[in-house]
Amino acid sequence: MLKQRVITALVLLPIALAGFFWLDGGAFALFIGAVVSLGGWEWARLAGFSSQPMRVAYGLLVAALLYGLYLAPALAPLVLVLGVLWWGAATILVLGYPETSRYWGGTPGKLVIGLLILLPAWQGLVLFKQWPLANWLILAVMVLVWAADIGAYFSGKAFGKRKLAPNVSPGKSWEGLVGGLLASLAITVGVGFYRGWVGSELVLAVVGAALVVLISVVGDLTESMFKRQSGIKDSSNLLPGHGGVLDRIDSLTAAIPLFAALLWAAGWGAL
Repeated sequence: MLKQRVITALVLLPIALAGFFWLDGGAFALFIGAVVSLGGWEWARLAGFSSQPMRVAYGLLVAALLYGLYLAPALAPLVLVLGVLWWGAATILVLGYPETSRYWGGTPGKLVIGLLILLPAWQGLVLFKQWPLANWLILAVMVLVWAADIGAYFSGKAFGKRKLAPNVSPGKSWEGLVGGLLASLAITVGVGFYRGWVGSELVLAVVGAALVVLISVVGDLTESMFKRQSGIKDSSNLLPGHGGVLDRIDSLTAAIPLFAALLWAAGWGAL
């Protein structure tokens, strides 16, 4: 398994880096759209579609909607707002699982939820590419999420006792959450000092980073919740040793739209 993980990472890492940081405009939107559409194909399985034609059809629907959003950039604010509202609702659903599963709306509801997860994440990344310091924004949200994951892993292993969401993901602890949050905030403060942020700028950056990290945890738990309900360990086996696309981007699907919305509210870029 370790060998598989390493080989897959070595193959995919340069492709991912090139796609995220070298592509621009339509090429970037297409690259991210392909990843998100694969995520849609995987989500259809979590929604209850076991047949390949139905899963492919849902993936194609996601791709078609992304193309429509690309042609209608005026819809970007609405997409981000819907994304942020969904992740607020997802927090409640995760905290109340399994009782809250009755509010999912069955297969139709889960298909809509898939769109609320995938479309805003694509929209946020496309917006980043249009704003000042585009690649740095993408790197920033990734570093926040990765630092939180790494910090949570080590602090959870060392100090984890109180379960964060035992009905969803028994391996996660409150101690891990705090450790991951502190790791991300330490990086945020370091960047703030380097860039000369003072006073309210630094406070807003820390608060914003904390919100992004916390919602990224909800993104991770949300996919775990739907996988647990479906009796599925990985979203797919597309990435040998790593599971599926959704298994790798679940935290980012939540972090990206909130990060984009916070930046927009702060006047970073236009919608």
